[in-house]
Amino acid sequence: MGKVTGFKEFDRAVEPYRTPKKRILDFKEIYTDHDEPLLGTQASRCMNCGVPFCQSGEGCPVYNLIPEWNDLVYNEKWEEAFHRLMKTNNFPEVTGRVCPAVCEGACVLGITETPVAIKNLEFAIADKGIESGWIKANPPKKRTNKKIAIVGSGPAGLSAAQQLNSVGHNINVYERADRIGGLMMYGIPNMKLDKSIIDMRIEIMEKEGIKFQVNKNIGGTGQNSISMEKLIKENDIVLLTTGATKPRDLPIKNREGSGVYFAMEFLGQNTKSLLDHELKEKDYIDAKGKDVIVIGGGDTGNDCLGTSLRHGCKTLTNFEILPELPSERMDNNPWPLFPRVYKVDYGHEESREVFGKDPREYSVSGKEFLRDKSGKLTGIKTVKVNKDFKEIASTEKIWKADLILLAMGFLGPEHYLNKKLNLDLDERSNFKAEHNVHKTSHPKVFAAGDCRRGQSLVVWAINEGRAAAREIDLHLMGATTLE
Repeated sequence: MGKVTGFKEFDRAVEPYRTPKKRILDFKEIYTDHDEPLLGTQASRCMNCGVPFCQSGEGCPVYNLIPEWNDLVYNEKWEEAFHRLMKTNNFPEVTGRVCPAVCEGACVLGITETPVAIKNLEFAIADKGIESGWIKANPPKKRTNKKIAIVGSGPAGLSAAQQLNSVGHNINVYERADRIGGLMMYGIPNMKLDKSIIDMRIEIMEKEGIKFQVNKNIGGTGQNSISMEKLIKENDIVLLTTGATKPRDLPIKNREGSGVYFAMEFLGQNTKSLLDHELKEKDYIDAKGKDVIVIGGGDTGNDCLGTSLRHGCKTLTNFEILPELPSERMDNNPWPLFPRVYKVDYGHEESREVFGKDPREYSVSGKEFLRDKSGKLTGIKTVKVNKDFKEIASTEKIWKADLILLAMGFLGPEHYLNKKLNLDLDERSNFKAEHNVHKTSHPKVFAAGDCRRGQSLVVWAINEGRAAAREIDLHLMGATTLE
């Protein structure tokens, strides 16, 4: 360990975002340039624990070797740190930007002090790898005769593709959208994850021999559709990584009509328009000059806040059905569990800058969308609820709104590709397949990621993709070297 007393000498510090005033003027990434001296100091705070919970089951889902690359950064061995990070994580340039840092919640130092800035360090190591050209195509030296089709190109599908390709299998990835990346492309806005990062990875994976097909709707209808039966017949294995794309709706009075949209419609259209022509054609849901309400307090809701602000919304409010979280861990949320505590994310900070206050309203439930005689959205009626989500009498309120965005999570995968296969589903309507086995009820079909696990984190999707790849390789070859 480089500096055994670092955690005693230095306080936690992280690299700042660009100032809210400047960053809301564009869709460029919110981050500032990396500060290597600062990062070296922060890496020295790692205690080299005898049992590093940061990389345990309660910490990092891909079991990143965090103390090792912290020590390497402290000793300015950046390339070694990069290769150590890549050993366990296929896309650290993504997780370093968008992961909520479950590892930091499990940091042993965090029991009595502020945790090590692990996410910041991972982000910097990955970017150093990009800038220095350490991310290179590494095609397999020989090919097997096995063909694998992967349906869906999000983090689960891409990590599985990379792993399976590395041992020589022939991989085709099918994506129904017009760009590869799934959630990472159209679900996460550009200011959190610049799409050139995804494009860079896809280019490298193509050089490694992975084939990608866009605008292919597996199990759908129309000229771009391909039947699951055809895919199964032409491949040794089909891996489903379609994500959890069925949004949770708010079926209250006057739901039907313009002005109320799912968050992913809003975010996806914005990103596509941004990439296609820098928003010049106005072919997206525009929040400019509107009274915007976002329903849902998670990461997706926060992304809706940030995007609405960049459009130039008139007002901005964020409803959360849960009560405000405490500033510190409660007794039922002990270390090393992920801390359920109050936080201010980038969208909240930006809203404070523009409107002078935090946009969040807690313990609020929608009762009725309000529309005029022509059907135009004019607002929403709400009611306050208690901790058991029971309505509190005499708390109804009318809120003005031209645009309401529903960011209340997802119920599971869409099932149209499963109409003829009749794959078994679990109690939450996900494709039924045991974790670390990933076999569905069809002998040639595996499943991984959110379509198997349910809505989760990018890092968990990577974990699932890697695990499914290992099991598929074992199934096909009788043995595997994949981790």
